[in-house]
Amino acid sequence: MKRFSANLGFLWSGEELLTRIAHAGAAGFPAVELHWPYDVPAADVRRACADAGVRLLALNSPLGDTSAGESGLAALPGRQADFRESFHRAADYAREAGAGRVHVMAGITAFDAAGRAAMAENLRWAEEAAPELTLLLEPLNRHDKPGYFYHLPEQALEIIEGAGLARTRLMFDAYHVGREGLSPEAEYDGAAPHVGHVQFASVPDRREPFGGTVDMARFLAHLAARGYDGWVGCEYLPASTVEDGLPELRAMAEAFDRAAA
Repeated sequence: MKRFSANLGFLWSGEELLTRIAHAGAAGFPAVELHWPYDVPAADVRRACADAGVRLLALNSPLGDTSAGESGLAALPGRQADFRESFHRAADYAREAGAGRVHVMAGITAFDAAGRAAMAENLRWAEEAAPELTLLLEPLNRHDKPGYFYHLPEQALEIIEGAGLARTRLMFDAYHVGREGLSPEAEYDGAAPHVGHVQFASVPDRREPFGGTVDMARFLAHLAARGYDGWVGCEYLPASTVEDGLPELRAMAEAFDRAAA
């Protein structure tokens, strides 16, 4: 599974984070990605990744005040100071833990002129504040995250291109695309120059990426045919245990590797 990354926000979610990292290495994943690891010291995460022989790819920026329903701050008009404080926390953690990417959470707000302006301003600032990091933007589907700033790849591309961002990339999640009733292959083709990371899961139940209404094996073959050479994040909710789904996941990974060779 040399290009598959274990998303530890979902995989082995009942375990402590450092244990999840160890499980990922033992299962044969070469890399991991995290959601919000901030309760665990970054130095401990770095050490656990080294011990497990896995690379830490990315983590999410803080959500903000979850008791008030916040889910990110980057696109919230008038909250630039709060965003900067939260981004500093994410960037500092990423540096210490060894991650090269931060998924910048946009927040619950309208995709209007004010939201787009706030997002663009914050991302320009973040690129300057952390020039060694790649920033990732991920649209979230409206079924799972109603009211989120964006739900389509084209909306994230509008921000990236309109703001002239140099180190901000699209995190292309085929699950979210499929959940919106769109073709992951067609949407990927429209976004390919800006894609910095890919994730997948079955549609509509977000289980292992085999089965469901979208053929994720075909999507992987499409990625390989289009020359995608990055990581594929396994961000799914196991139907039973992670281990039960690993044989078929490994077979998918091997087919992807062969197609990309």
